[in-house]
Amino acid sequence: MAPDLRMPALGVAAWLGALLTLAPGTVLAAGVAGLVAVGCWAAVRRRPGVAVAVLVAGAVCCSGLVRHTQVDDSPVAVLARDGAAARLELTVLSDPHMLSGRFGDRVLVRGEVRHVEARGRAWTMAVPVLVLGDTSWGDVRLGSTVAAGGLLAPSDGGDAAAVLSARGPPRGLAGPDAWWRGAEAVRASLRASVAGRPADQRALVPALVDGDDAGLDPALADDFRTTGLTHLLAVSGTNLTLVVGFLLVVARWCRVRGRWLLLVGALGIVGFVLLARTEPSVLRAAVMGSVALVGLGRDARQRGGRALGAAVVGLLLVDPGLAAEAGFALSVLATAGILFLAPAWRDALARWLPRWVAEAVAVPAAAQLACTPLVAAISGQVSLVAVGANLLAAPAVGPATVLGLTGGLLGLVWGPLGTMAGTPAGWCVGWIVAVARHGAALPTAAVLWGSGVLSLALLTVLTLLVALLAPAVLRHRVAGAASCLLLVVVVLVRPPTPGWPPAGWVLVACDVGQGDALAVRAGPHAAVVIDAGPDPVLVDRCLDRLAITEVPLLVLTHFHADHVDGITGVLDGRRVGAIWTTRLLDPPYGVEEVGAAAAAVGLVPTPAPYAASAEVGDVHLQVVWPLPESPTTGPGDGSTANEASVVMVAEVHGVRMLLSGDVEPEGQAELARELPGLRVDVLKVPHHGSRYQDLDFLASLGARLAVVSVGADNDYGHPASSTIAGLASTGARVLRTDQDGDVAVVARDGDLLAVTSG
Repeated sequence: MAPDLRMPALGVAAWLGALLTLAPGTVLAAGVAGLVAVGCWAAVRRRPGVAVAVLVAGAVCCSGLVRHTQVDDSPVAVLARDGAAARLELTVLSDPHMLSGRFGDRVLVRGEVRHVEARGRAWTMAVPVLVLGDTSWGDVRLGSTVAAGGLLAPSDGGDAAAVLSARGPPRGLAGPDAWWRGAEAVRASLRASVAGRPADQRALVPALVDGDDAGLDPALADDFRTTGLTHLLAVSGTNLTLVVGFLLVVARWCRVRGRWLLLVGALGIVGFVLLARTEPSVLRAAVMGSVALVGLGRDARQRGGRALGAAVVGLLLVDPGLAAEAGFALSVLATAGILFLAPAWRDALARWLPRWVAEAVAVPAAAQLACTPLVAAISGQVSLVAVGANLLAAPAVGPATVLGLTGGLLGLVWGPLGTMAGTPAGWCVGWIVAVARHGAALPTAAVLWGSGVLSLALLTVLTLLVALLAPAVLRHRVAGAASCLLLVVVVLVRPPTPGWPPAGWVLVACDVGQGDALAVRAGPHAAVVIDAGPDPVLVDRCLDRLAITEVPLLVLTHFHADHVDGITGVLDGRRVGAIWTTRLLDPPYGVEEVGAAAAAVGLVPTPAPYAASAEVGDVHLQVVWPLPESPTTGPGDGSTANEASVVMVAEVHGVRMLLSGDVEPEGQAELARELPGLRVDVLKVPHHGSRYQDLDFLASLGARLAVVSVGADNDYGHPASSTIAGLASTGARVLRTDQDGDVAVVARDGDLLAVTSG
């Protein structure tokens, strides 16, 4: 039976109406005029379906305009536009989020203003704001009411009326209500139930149950993204389905039936929202999970499709801003894929596979395919292991979630009881971690895909073709098995990259995101590697593309995470001769990470010898910074680490390069005094092209090529336009990894060339 698409069509109409509210004024006016014209046409032609769609779109559009007006014209927003000082009383709507910045840590809290006083006047209202405070705000409790004073500023986006830069700590006015205290007790008990497990398990069990991913290793989070398992790290419809489904099973065991079972389900949904916090992403996940529950059983495509359409309309009527959120779109697409694609795929596979196997394969495959174009638009890559990774992880997700929740509840009664359930939950999570790490390490776990209009249009067409043709292919044993085998081969065997690495390359700046990782060619399949970037997978892939199997020397310019966190990606599977580091052993976590990784392969890091010349294969190296009398200990927060970066002059086949780490302007000025008349062919621009540079020194080097190792869309404003313009004004060609991908410097027939992979 063909699915009933009437409610999903209304959902699409609601989405279009919501997008209109976010458009510029001229587009909004044209869109409203178009809705009116279509509505008149539908009335004349007696097309009730079109008329209803227009009414829904108009209702959502009106809701969005009213919401924007209430927020943008509120007294708080008006005061923020003037940068006024104010005193606010607000209810805390989110847990505090710690933000690390150049000038210290800050805490971000979302709240709803109840009362505001400024300029001798007072107002009572209910509008959302963001509060940016000092570390004393880290102790505020969700659901509490506090008073705070500070300066108001306009909010850059979202539905917040303003941002309050708080002065001093908050003053408590009222504590959280009983349900918030209960939810916090369960969350604390859940964390306690896995306190004795390894770090990854301690972070992931709470993430699976209630989305609490505090303490998660960033490298592991990247592995989850690569393998398409990110949905397990945040609150999603899957979490709610598992938690509420478990409660319904228990209720059935207790002989609960009929309407009482519906009441258990409703209470379970409310309890889940309180446990995971009433943030927009949680409410969205609760609605999508409820759709999945409705779609279970017979007539799933009909009931689930109607529920999905109604859910989209309802959510957008309440919060039209969801239409522009990637998380909302991914939730809807994944649910739609499961409802509309998975049944046909399952039935096709069930012709030659056991039905439970067919369903296990079809559900994650359909969800992943439906999300593929949007994921590519966000990340610029397409995961080839997502289906397999989800398939392997799926058997452990349910037990881990249920056991984790059980541990949190039992721990309220007696701590050891909670640990008894939390320990096996940790075992289950250990399997998921292994799937993510091994999947991300596969040669072709993900392929880069452009995020331009043409690239995404092509990918969308390919996705639609796969969706249409898959049932016909999968119903035949030979064709279905051959398709699966082809995907396995593509994932396990790294395809050749024509023209890469380019012949005659002497230096490659790897595209590893916001960080540094350089390879200086020391011979066939050998390179001196300077820094390891923030992600072991990315640096490992770059070195694999260069066919580097031997690293006679690894130099870590300083111990910041964006230079050392990828160290295991360099060490694993390669012969590494020695590791040089800076003299300054700070920040401590970076020093410990490097020491542990080096010890695992039998190496001991040593400070780079100042002024010493070294011949490493084809590479001639000289360390020119830091000076031998420079400090070896720091304040412990890494704030002086950049200035202590190892700086080297390298020469390969007559090409001279300055490899500068993140050295600051003061160090650059000192280098200018220590090395008068230094000239190089290639400059690795310090500190990702930051605006803090001694441009006179950099210009004096006379470099023909300047390479900036920097991550796309980073939060630091790197590279600065002033730095790029200053280098370009010297005649240097400036290349950057965020736009050009891997950047190779090539010496060929006496010429110096640059070849990029982007």
